[in-house]
Amino acid sequence: MAPRNNNKVPILTPYNPLDKRHLGEQVAEALLEQDVQPLPPSRFIGAGVYALYYIGDFPAYAALTEVNKDDQYLCPIYVGKAVPEGARKGGQGEDVDPGTALYKRLNDHAKSIEAATNLNLADFRCRFLAVDDIWIPLAESMVIERFKPVWNCLLEGFGNHAPGRGRSSMMTPSWDWFHPGRAWAANLQPFTKSKEQLDAEIRKYLSNTLL
Repeated sequence: MAPRNNNKVPILTPYNPLDKRHLGEQVAEALLEQDVQPLPPSRFIGAGVYALYYIGDFPAYAALTEVNKDDQYLCPIYVGKAVPEGARKGGQGEDVDPGTALYKRLNDHAKSIEAATNLNLADFRCRFLAVDDIWIPLAESMVIERFKPVWNCLLEGFGNHAPGRGRSSMMTPSWDWFHPGRAWAANLQPFTKSKEQLDAEIRKYLSNTLL
């Protein structure tokens, strides 16, 4: 609702096409307009944002498979970003070499899925978009906010890397607990919920999110 002044007359907020949120939404829309490709895609140069889609028969994700069937790909299971190495060190701009940051990130995800004992890499697809590094985090947050992907918002840890030495006291991420197989997670402490509890939570979450 528009704010009101003391005279109870609505005050309309002028639309600013250069507002950072609007710009972020434009980048997010550009990502969703990209062609869907296998995971991992062929090697390419660039940094940016991406979305992963699931179309398999894992029971907990049946609602996702339904909305993504027939090449519709309406809701991602995970959304992420890959920034150039220079951006992570504080640099940004056209002089930052993106390298193959985006491809490497997608390839890492493919390896994680392959390692899982109850997932099939052939059941995954991806969209990705090379983006100037200053817009990458904003675009990622816009897509996550829009779709609330289950691997971002409920089942956490998919994008994690192996923890450093001496971290065996850490709890297993819920993603690795539900999809075991990554070697580095095997020696971590058990997750606090059973797989059956996570399964029920995922089904309820997707049912509510995809309404």
